[in-house]
Amino acid sequence: MNVTLAVKQYISKMIESSGPGMKVLLMDKETTSIVSVVYTQSEILQKEVYLFERIDSQSRDSMKHLKAICFLRPTKENVQHLIQELRRPKYSIYFIYFSNVISKSEIKVLAEADEQEVVAEVQGRSWEPSMLSRCTQGLTSVLLALKKCPMIRYQLSSDMSKRLAESVKQIITKEYELFDFRKTEVPPLLLILDRSDDAITPLLNQWTYQAMVHELLGLNNNRIDLSRVPGISKDLKEVVLSAENDEFYANNLYLNFGEIGTNIKNLMEDFQKKRPKGQEKLESISDMKAFVDNYPQFKKMSGTVSKHVTVVGELSRLVSERKLMEVSEVEQELACQNDHSNAQQVVRRLLQNPRISELDAVRLVMLYALRYERHSSSILPSLMEDLNRRGVSERHRRMVQAVVEYGGKRIRGSDLITPTDAVSITKQFFKGLKGVENVYTQHQPLLHDTLDQLIKGRLKDSQFPYLGASSLRDRPQDIMVFIIGGATYEEALTVYNLNRNTPGVRIVLGGSTIQNTKSFLEEVMLATGQSSGSDRSQVAGRHSNRR
Repeated sequence: MNVTLAVKQYISKMIESSGPGMKVLLMDKETTSIVSVVYTQSEILQKEVYLFERIDSQSRDSMKHLKAICFLRPTKENVQHLIQELRRPKYSIYFIYFSNVISKSEIKVLAEADEQEVVAEVQGRSWEPSMLSRCTQGLTSVLLALKKCPMIRYQLSSDMSKRLAESVKQIITKEYELFDFRKTEVPPLLLILDRSDDAITPLLNQWTYQAMVHELLGLNNNRIDLSRVPGISKDLKEVVLSAENDEFYANNLYLNFGEIGTNIKNLMEDFQKKRPKGQEKLESISDMKAFVDNYPQFKKMSGTVSKHVTVVGELSRLVSERKLMEVSEVEQELACQNDHSNAQQVVRRLLQNPRISELDAVRLVMLYALRYERHSSSILPSLMEDLNRRGVSERHRRMVQAVVEYGGKRIRGSDLITPTDAVSITKQFFKGLKGVENVYTQHQPLLHDTLDQLIKGRLKDSQFPYLGASSLRDRPQDIMVFIIGGATYEEALTVYNLNRNTPGVRIVLGGSTIQNTKSFLEEVMLATGQSSGSDRSQVAGRHSNRR
């Protein structure tokens, strides 16, 4: 169940179906991101795609010698852009593909706009949609790409989970007969969860390479913006981290910070050994040929070394500057232990440290609020006063109450602290760069326990019912998990480890986004109505629709 490969094959099929000749790939904002994740520019150039354009761009030139392959989401805006495009075509012929199903009425409108008959093909199944959310479209796109018709379970405590399950089921059932779905003895299972059941995980510092990059630097469609790094060179202001094309990253993305430091050192040493001979050593034709043959590989390795040394160096700087090792230790104690007396002391001590950033200070209070929300001796009001005295902005202070409103005990269907956590907490130490050590990595996201129970056949139907009358009698083999409100890279690590350690079970994790602390808090503010302006409409009604 390789989603990246499925999308890549879909795009390849689109390009190949247009036949030989020079092509332009016409996309929207979101399909541009999809293509950039699964294809490098050099790979797609080999398929005779020489130009990449946005359908909403007003400055495109007419190039009648190019074929246009349109890969778009089936939105009203994109349909309107296509109508305008077909009325004044800039390319010789058009092959139109949508990332999801499109209605008959919209196909008819496009056909009427094609007065010059430049459309060779439109790919989009007939479906009259109701008000479908973006999550429904994304989920069904993946299911259709993987040719999976799953049984669906959803989180009963979340009306959003049930509504999404019903929307997906409606579309997949309708489309089932139109696709050659694989028939298996044990059908795949789609499990739909709600982020608010575990609001702690996206608030924690996560210490794998991939997670740290996203948390501290931001990882957007495999790209990192390093333009604000002190003394950064022009070539490294934006870098790409892709497991598909970067062997070092693929081998290290799930390793912890200390291990990354060791592996960076090994990478540097290996690089030094493979450095090409100087020109003074080129004494024969064979020497010259060997240099020419090895130089591209050396240059690629040089770029890899420069990139990862820069990224890890900046991570190390931020960890030191923000005292994140000390912050993380307290975070882990708040998330995993049940010692209120110690918790209030360590949180208050850190809030008095001027080197702790505003965001980290607020995060500690949020974790305390979630963990000891109903404790008889809660000092939350006092901690809020401490934040005020530190000069923490009003918006950040409001986030504390918003997080409790979003994912507090009144809302969530599960307890964040399981009995297992209380008796088997182990401090795991690892050494980081520059001698930094003693970081706790005790926490496991709620998703780990949920999937473990699911695999063992112990996940309660009373909390996670099946949609419809049928249920899965056998142990599930293919499991797709979708988290409304976004997944995290710590949860991706959980799924990675379960896949490695559970023979016969394959799990794919998805969500409405990949969250770090900042993006999660923005989601929380929107969901609880704490933000103003047009952004509220993006998640309007989400919180009020909960059970």
